[in-house]
Amino acid sequence: MTTMIQKFADLASGTRIEDLPAEAIGETARILLDSIGVAVAGIGELKGRAGIAYGKLIGGGQGDATIMGTGDKVSAFGAAFANGELINTLDMDAIMPPGHVTPYVLPGIMALGETMVRDGKAVALAIAVGHEISCRIGMGMDYLRDTRDGKVDPPPVFGYAETIFGAAAAISMLRGHSAEVTANGLGIAGSVSPVNAQTAWFQHAPSSTIKYLHAGVLTQSAFTAAYAAELGHRGDIQILDDEEFGYRRFIGTRRWFADRMVADLGREWRFVDLSAFKPYPHCRILHALIDEMQDLLDRHQIAVEEIEGIKVYVEGMVEQPVWLNREILLPHDAQFSIAHGIAVGAHRVPPGRAWMDPELVFGDSVMGLMDKVTHEVHPDYVKLLTGNAASRPAKLEIRARGRTYAGERRYPKGTKSPDPASHMTNDELIAKFLNNVDGILPRGNAEAIVELVMDLPRLDDLGRVMRLTAPDAQGPAPRN
Repeated sequence: MTTMIQKFADLASGTRIEDLPAEAIGETARILLDSIGVAVAGIGELKGRAGIAYGKLIGGGQGDATIMGTGDKVSAFGAAFANGELINTLDMDAIMPPGHVTPYVLPGIMALGETMVRDGKAVALAIAVGHEISCRIGMGMDYLRDTRDGKVDPPPVFGYAETIFGAAAAISMLRGHSAEVTANGLGIAGSVSPVNAQTAWFQHAPSSTIKYLHAGVLTQSAFTAAYAAELGHRGDIQILDDEEFGYRRFIGTRRWFADRMVADLGREWRFVDLSAFKPYPHCRILHALIDEMQDLLDRHQIAVEEIEGIKVYVEGMVEQPVWLNREILLPHDAQFSIAHGIAVGAHRVPPGRAWMDPELVFGDSVMGLMDKVTHEVHPDYVKLLTGNAASRPAKLEIRARGRTYAGERRYPKGTKSPDPASHMTNDELIAKFLNNVDGILPRGNAEAIVELVMDLPRLDDLGRVMRLTAPDAQGPAPRN
């Protein structure tokens, strides 16, 4: 019998760019462009600075792989560590089930795509397969928004460690591994996988600044797994099939839908419709609320000083310390606090790294408004969520000028949903990218990155893009 690991390995080693639908190729370009932008924007924050420093430490004094936003060249191993941390720093990175995937899958592709001079087709293929495998396995496990008997039922153990399979598969693809070597690498990946520590992270506020999963560590583990197989190690190719003693057991998931993980593999590309983008550098739970709040404030021309109170109705799974936290010690804490996020959003600062500006985060206006924010769980949360998985039910009431202004929204911007307005278009995604890199990269270089990435299949060398992420890069790249 062919194991699940072998099926995923066959997908990685046997899929060709011609096998991908056009929309899948397009989505890989969108993910890549968005990730470059949020990474560059994160170079000044704690997680980004620490990731850069450690990436340089382990990456050696010289190399061929670029740490984005710096121009520093180190080994592929060191650059992948730093770039994973950078992509995840602002919490503004692309998402899909089980949550965050891109900061763990993409960095290895970037590093090897540059050092091994891989073209856009190879890069797009690795991005697609890496995200597809991670998304499929994640969808077959516990989910943060699980419900049971009409009530929220978040899992006692949760996280994104399973993305190591997609990350390792993508590395194997760019290394040119056979199906057998790839399978061994995926088997090893399951054995060296990080733990799923996110639920503990939810419960302990102020939360750890490495976040729900240290992106750099997972990229290291994925590299180790793929290279160990290349060097002759044998992996446990039964690790996903054995529900009693395998990955399901030691990763702590209550459910395991193995058949769904591999159904229509290679024919159905689920990550395309499930991929979403974040317009705000804040946990996704507030995005629909911020969208609606800003529309209300703009429509009625309400100034921050006029706000007497804001009551928001939130998702049912957020009654946990990391979201309830009002002790804002670092900009990191602001990325998850319900009260603080609403207060920042009300100031209508263009979203991006400006949201992490200490003068805004700790300013009297934001801290004062935070005290006026209250919340309750949305009364129809479970009903709306089970009606459509893309739902992020949002309802709020703003008190100002002696009256109450109310609004409600079901789908946040950046999501593919029944509401066409919620989809983030290419133009909107490009605008987000340009805003994130503004003031760090020369405008000409930023526009050249857009041109090269959004026409990814025609790119002859990913290194051309990566080199343009340096603040002092010399001019835009020539056209293909």
